[in-house]
Amino acid sequence: MEHLCSGRPADGEHPGADRLCSGRPADGEHPGSGRPAGLGVRLALARSSRVPGPDTSAGTRVPVRPGPSRPIPRPGPAELDLGALLRLSLAASDASGRLRPTPSAGALHPVDAVLVVGAGCSLPPGRYGYDPLRHRVHRLGRQPDGTPPGVVVELSVTARRTVSHYGHRALPLLLLDTGHAAGALFLAAGASGAGEAEPVLDGASEHPLAAVRVAPPGPGRASPSRSPVPEELLARRSAPSPTGSPPPDALRAVLATATASGGGDLRWCAAVGPPGPGLVEPAPDGGAPRRCAAGDARPTLAAWAAGQAWIADAGAVLLAHGCPEDADAQHIRRTHLRAGFAVHLAHLTARRHGLAARPVGSWQRADLGAALGAAPGRDWIVHALALGTRHADEEKTP
Repeated sequence: MEHLCSGRPADGEHPGADRLCSGRPADGEHPGSGRPAGLGVRLALARSSRVPGPDTSAGTRVPVRPGPSRPIPRPGPAELDLGALLRLSLAASDASGRLRPTPSAGALHPVDAVLVVGAGCSLPPGRYGYDPLRHRVHRLGRQPDGTPPGVVVELSVTARRTVSHYGHRALPLLLLDTGHAAGALFLAAGASGAGEAEPVLDGASEHPLAAVRVAPPGPGRASPSRSPVPEELLARRSAPSPTGSPPPDALRAVLATATASGGGDLRWCAAVGPPGPGLVEPAPDGGAPRRCAAGDARPTLAAWAAGQAWIADAGAVLLAHGCPEDADAQHIRRTHLRAGFAVHLAHLTARRHGLAARPVGSWQRADLGAALGAAPGRDWIVHALALGTRHADEEKTP
């Protein structure tokens, strides 16, 4: 715990990072091979201390789809309201396309959605590309045989948008953004009165990376009492720099949400500040979070998170960790997708407890396990959510 909580980053970096980066390979290429790198190599590079180069063009903000676009009709009786589902999850609400119900690293929004529509929806059955800037769709063709009622929203990425700013650090951010988009769709299904929503985040596929299946509303189906309302989802914003220690009950609720929705590959803890600085983790009995390490980790987390100094003053930092350095491609995809999904749901829980929150996705040299004295390379920070009772700029208001 000495390195993690001493106020400075741990010495050294990812094992083998110097060897990996010494040749300054082009982004996305395996050093010396001239071929695209595997996910493990790309993730190691993203976790290293190498600094991205100058920004490049992000290209188009949405894919160029064939044919004319069409509006999403209003639903008929007992039909799934696709317009509401997408407006509450993926649609842009400003002309720039940056402001949306789901967060994205750098507000670059690389996630693209294709709708596989079955019976019982406000669009006729078929495949449609969604345009989040105009909230319209392009018909791409017929639906596959055997498509069930409802919709499957397939999520893929245009990597260029994120690579344009983050360079070699883009890989985890692309996966986390996709997980957040799945979380936004999952919550929007509840808020729009749709039927059961099922995220598919197993990491088995690259195209699409993830999907969310949403059933039509059933006869007499009542929304669960804790389903979000549309205003909650549309009001979601990332706080610039949240400060102020969260109350214990609020922190417990955020940890519980993340743990319940993050899948079995991830572990969760939170770094808290004075008066009792340290790391806390969920208690097995659901009680108050229990301390698992002492000392203030926030300055080191600030250094690990691309040098974002404000994190050192955050009220608390929820941490998803796991994904060892020898993880295979499916494991890498799955853990990052689940982390983004869980942090998205935890963000809503934080807001319901009156907290300000901001996702933090870029982590370098963040080997949490090694910093706590365990074997290196086994337990890396994957994602985080900074928490506080107020924004830092509120402290300056008389």
